[in-house]
Amino acid sequence: MSGVIAIKTNEDLNKKLFYSLSSIQHRGQDSAGVTLSDGKTLRRTKGMGLVSEVFKDIDLDNHNYKFGIGHVRCSPQGCNNDYNIEPLVSFSKGHEFSLAHDGNLTNYDLLKERLENEGISFHTHTDSELILLLIARYFDGDIVSAIRKTMEVIEGAYSCVVAMPDKIIAFRDYHGIRPLMLGEDKDNIVLASENSAIEILDIENYRDIRPGEIIIIDKDGINSNISDKEISSKHCIFESIYISRPDANIENVNSYMFRRRCGELLYRQAPVEADLICPVPDSGTPSAIGFAQESGIPFAEGLVKNRYMGRSFIKPSQKERDLAVRLKLSPQKSVVSGKRIVLVDDSIVRGTTSAKLIKRMRKAGAKEVHFRVTSPPFMYPCYYGVDTPDRKKLIAANLDIEEIRKQIGADSLEFINLDSMLKLVENPDNYCKACFTGDYPVKKDEI
Repeated sequence: MSGVIAIKTNEDLNKKLFYSLSSIQHRGQDSAGVTLSDGKTLRRTKGMGLVSEVFKDIDLDNHNYKFGIGHVRCSPQGCNNDYNIEPLVSFSKGHEFSLAHDGNLTNYDLLKERLENEGISFHTHTDSELILLLIARYFDGDIVSAIRKTMEVIEGAYSCVVAMPDKIIAFRDYHGIRPLMLGEDKDNIVLASENSAIEILDIENYRDIRPGEIIIIDKDGINSNISDKEISSKHCIFESIYISRPDANIENVNSYMFRRRCGELLYRQAPVEADLICPVPDSGTPSAIGFAQESGIPFAEGLVKNRYMGRSFIKPSQKERDLAVRLKLSPQKSVVSGKRIVLVDDSIVRGTTSAKLIKRMRKAGAKEVHFRVTSPPFMYPCYYGVDTPDRKKLIAANLDIEEIRKQIGADSLEFINLDSMLKLVENPDNYCKACFTGDYPVKKDEI
């Protein structure tokens, strides 16, 4: 997962980039970076760590910059290296380009091998470099044409922002898999992965960038280039389930209300007798509230969260995820001891986290631990930017529900029904559900 930002403003660009990037920190905690433009040249600052750590090297009161892009990154296992940090920079034909990307190309390996056979060398392990290389290769003075030609070659999920000295550009893949938004007021134009990065600047006027759309922002304002290609929208349903902030409004779906209503639906589908409903915080909290309200069973914080720990799902290795869970979540013995507990979580991917939480709840004295999951079973890997493992490591791809229940140690286990969940969104056919169904909108190319 990643998050992208692009801003054109009359003043305080550095501060606004800092505020906006910080508001989407949940989309990536391994590294961050920005590229700034003064109208003549680009300056990049990047580093490992959180936005607040990287911005220590930036003068927030510098008023020379008017354009800028930013990126926060969650690295796949084995790719958490300095040379992979975005935004990336390229120089071609007397022009500077910088790119930040959220998503994943499904034909990256194929294209990379083809280009290497032509004598091209790569300096990173990220598919973002390939996108930037193609844009620079196709550029002949018309950036829209260069991006459109690139979009005809690359496949998969990509929501990108590009900086040039005199403009910023954004484009989204033809399925609109990963989110990208445009917001503006009289002083600012902002492109961002989520509306929180726009609203933090007191901008209330925003919209989703259309699949296949290219946005150009320069001294003259905003210009939109709509593709005449037939569009088949396949927005990522996991954005609403887990990835996005609860206050995200993506494709007319509010993440908090979606998650809360999933909890309501799940209780109707799988009622249980219990003393307390406890969320696995934070992503499970809205669903647990809905489950508790629908059931009439009291809601309680049975797990205390260390607010200084990041999201355990997006740690690059299983060892780091296990340690993060222990550091992040601690059972409250005074709350759960002697009680029948329902733990509500957004998903089960590998099953290891769920098993450890249930074991710790029992050690804290819970009489029963029932597990309710407000997403369907995660049975297929994602190729579009969510770093999930291959099928052999997905617990639901290898075990049925009763076998999963035994393995994680729950007294009962239920997942929300996919058809029921999809009733909560407009036009369910416009969503990618491949992680649950295996029906991929864009196939992964193999060399």
